[in-house]
Amino acid sequence: MNKITIIGSGSVGSTIAYTLTISGLASEIVMIDINGEKALGEALDIRQGTPFCNPCSIYAGSYADAKDSNIVIITSGVARKPGQSRLDLAQTNINILKSITPEITRYAPDATYVLVSNPVDVLTYAFCKYSGLPEERIIGSGTILDTARLRSRISEYYSVSQHNVHAYVLGEHGDSSFIPWSIANISNVPVEDYQKSILSPDDEYPPLRRSDVEEYVRKSGARVIQRKGATFYAVSMSVSHICKCLLSGIDTTMTVSTMLHGEYGIDDVCLSLLNIVGNRGAHSKILLPLSDEERTALHASAESLKNVIKSVTL
Repeated sequence: MNKITIIGSGSVGSTIAYTLTISGLASEIVMIDINGEKALGEALDIRQGTPFCNPCSIYAGSYADAKDSNIVIITSGVARKPGQSRLDLAQTNINILKSITPEITRYAPDATYVLVSNPVDVLTYAFCKYSGLPEERIIGSGTILDTARLRSRISEYYSVSQHNVHAYVLGEHGDSSFIPWSIANISNVPVEDYQKSILSPDDEYPPLRRSDVEEYVRKSGARVIQRKGATFYAVSMSVSHICKCLLSGIDTTMTVSTMLHGEYGIDDVCLSLLNIVGNRGAHSKILLPLSDEERTALHASAESLKNVIKSVTL
């Protein structure tokens, strides 16, 4: 029996609940929101479709209903508006998280927590400080979505399956993120050598420009918000993937946000590196062979986040 609690029933929280129900990952889903009627409506809407899915009990509840949850997903907070950066939300959403933390950890002290609200790296750091829970059970969704955007963009260039693309976005889930191109590859062929490695004279591909890909990844969220007001489908799929891996019997690597303790010479900040995630949480990190330039970019991202942390009241 897998029980998942979702705090926040806005577009992201309710779409995560829907995605988890469709995927069959959870046998019980609790939806908690300060707007109880909204949570009741979302849960009812999803529950009425469960005859077409694997059996799942989904309902709106209180913090006490989170008891015995395997996973708690936190999506509550103010959403990003058009033209607003993720970091602009910091103090408001920290205050909301501060009020939630003692309530939920009292009833679900043994759960693994997945932070989704923005700025996700700052909130993951704050939750580590507030909750007192083991850090391997505190995961920010981080750059897992940025990495998916990167892989989907590269796959579009070469009309190849995204599963064959191995590339990552590291650092902040935000403007200071970066792509370590030195290790990006398609089926073990460096990305920039892939086109000339294809032995097919009939296939033509546009040149892959790093700067265009980087801008696409970095601006994707803002562009979706500008066009439709919010992002929630892709982030919901990425969070469901994290949950699947947390409930799995075998570990998976992914770029999620966790606390750093000296990796690459960086300490006391949460950002995304390549983590090993499984039913023990995010229990190990993989130190990728970054170039000097990429290490510099990682340190710059860490400093950007530390400056935000210094500017807010935790």
